[in-house]
Amino acid sequence: MNVEFDKSFLKSIDKVRNQNIKERTIRFIEQLEKVEKLTDLSEIKKLKGDSISYRKKIGDYRVGFEFQNNITRLIIIAHRKDIYRYFP
Repeated sequence: MNVEFDKSFLKSIDKVRNQNIKERTIRFIEQLEKVEKLTDLSEIKKLKGDSISYRKKIGDYRVGFEFQNNITRLIIIAHRKDIYRYFP
């Protein structure tokens, strides 16, 4: 699967101070590149109200991403209390 990074994702990952969360995010990105379907991954949830928006739980953080035409575009990573202010 093709994975693309939005500018906002790159900025938001720099703001994450917890090294464990960063490592788990990198493993998630590696898994995304290997799988053919999103259903092969665990803890992926489609967001209501938007046809292409999904989220992945990583501890107290959430990775917001869009999936369309077999391309996954990572949009943001933020704490669970803040993610839905900015995504979708």
